[in-house]
Amino acid sequence: MHKAAAPADPTAADAAADAPAAAAGPAAGIRWDLSDLYAGPDDPNIERDLDVALAAARGFAERFRGRIAELDAAGLAAALDELERFEEPAHRAAAYAQLLFAGDTAAPRHGALLQRVQERGSEIRNVLVFFELEWVALADARAAALLGDPALARRRHLLATMRRYRPHLLSEPEEKLLEETANTGSRAFMRFFDESLGALRFRYDGPDGSVEKSEEELLSLLYEPDRTVRRLAADALTRGLREHARPFTFVFNTLVQDKAIRDRLRHYPDPATERHLANEIEPATVAALLEACEARYDLVQRYYRLKRRLLGVDELFDYDRYAPIAAAEGRRTWESARRAVLDAYRDFAPALADAATPFFERRWIDAELRPGKRSGAFSASTVPSSHPYVLLNYTSNLRDVMTLAHELGHGVHQFLARPRGLFEQDTPLTTAETASVFGEILVFRRLLREERDPAIRLGLLCGKLEDAFATIFRQVVMTRFEEALHAARRREGELPTSRINELWMAANRPMFGDTVQLRDEYAWWWLYVPHFVHSPFYCYAYAFGELLALALVRRYDEEGATFVPRYLDMLAAGGSEAPRDIVARTGLDIAEPAFWSRGLSLLEELLAEAEAAVAALPSPS
Repeated sequence: MHKAAAPADPTAADAAADAPAAAAGPAAGIRWDLSDLYAGPDDPNIERDLDVALAAARGFAERFRGRIAELDAAGLAAALDELERFEEPAHRAAAYAQLLFAGDTAAPRHGALLQRVQERGSEIRNVLVFFELEWVALADARAAALLGDPALARRRHLLATMRRYRPHLLSEPEEKLLEETANTGSRAFMRFFDESLGALRFRYDGPDGSVEKSEEELLSLLYEPDRTVRRLAADALTRGLREHARPFTFVFNTLVQDKAIRDRLRHYPDPATERHLANEIEPATVAALLEACEARYDLVQRYYRLKRRLLGVDELFDYDRYAPIAAAEGRRTWESARRAVLDAYRDFAPALADAATPFFERRWIDAELRPGKRSGAFSASTVPSSHPYVLLNYTSNLRDVMTLAHELGHGVHQFLARPRGLFEQDTPLTTAETASVFGEILVFRRLLREERDPAIRLGLLCGKLEDAFATIFRQVVMTRFEEALHAARRREGELPTSRINELWMAANRPMFGDTVQLRDEYAWWWLYVPHFVHSPFYCYAYAFGELLALALVRRYDEEGATFVPRYLDMLAAGGSEAPRDIVARTGLDIAEPAFWSRGLSLLEELLAEAEAAVAALPSPS
């Protein structure tokens, strides 16, 4: 339901047992404080909240089981309000356990708490599963009459969305069995993946000797100016992934097959159908998005021809994709990143900066590098009575500044949507990426506006193009890979690593054409992507969100200040309406066949600007 999260400083009482490993890097000491949720992993309020939620769920079931069809609109609305109130404490416990584990996956107590909370959560959900089953079992005419009643106006979208799953829900005993066994099935494999990847250290044979580095540190080296450093970092990542390919391949095979079983039981016709339903989007719209992006792979290839010229090399390899241009890279302190993001947010709307500021001042961010911490970045909405938390791994390059802008966009979106309540504060993935990408663009534009050096401006342009390509076209590639992976697993049985490597390379090559040479070593890089493990078919939402954000930027450029309140209103709506209706508040229609061209055309303009800047550079003597 809610996004995975990460951990905070232990309380004084827990310091000896749970003190995280020593941190390093430019954001050392930037750790979140989870005490707004609980005092620590041994806080008795965790069990108390779970006990209260379970007792309330049992009381609710005693009063309403078998009676949902008898409720009028006001009674149904009141029942939902009650559900939301007593489910929130259980969600608070789940959010805390997830955050704690993400902050230090190596601490046994964190894993044990996560497992305990998941098991208790399953117990509570199984008591309440009758509610959804009885609601969706209502005849369409009766449900329509209830949904048309003004007393249910605030809950209309939530209840209507539940009914979309009517063909895919099972009997109550079957639903309970699937929920309970997930804790020793799919969720257990996800935890194993996170713990294993978090503990992994890669031997980097750099110019100054061999050292051990985390995945995040190696990925950061792919943005270094020194080509040898980039190549050695890529080789170190490949070597480590190959050494651990056997257990990770088993995890992938097991989870893909687990999904195939659940899809069969629930009568989903396609591996992505469940994700489309959750995203409240039609498969035809997703197909149009993917095809529109694939039709513009020429933009990627045009850019990498330009980059090859800028780098002065005869051939680009996979480890050259993120090589910085000119002097634009450099190191950026945590404080300078904070200022860049808040200033850009404030330029657009003071309310946006006001919502983002507490993340820094009240320690809602965990940014330092440390062993055992989950890789990547995310924002967790937690519960409406608290606030979101952001995790990232800050290594001080420009990309990390944009990651901060991205995750704070999520955080602000979630913060503004809290009044919608537990059930509707979170949006589908399709619109969840909108504020994050929009935030990146605001920061990029401010940095570009302030910069006077043509070489650095070009570097900023190139960096933004590469970020956009990674968020749009690379995510389309990863979606196509997932389609091929799930199809092959269902058709061929358990897949060896070599076969999955083939599928990965086949999905990646069309984007680059002949502009970037993908070495054999790149075939192993699917092994570290957490979205494939945790959220199958998540990736197209990134492309959706980037292009939607670009279209919103285009509308902002056209309208100016009058656009701002409509944008903030869209964020505050959370998931209370369908994505098409929420976006319509800004005057855009995501169902238009040509919608995606609005964002792609803005991207092409940025590329043309970069090409013109290169043409204006003095010729080498």
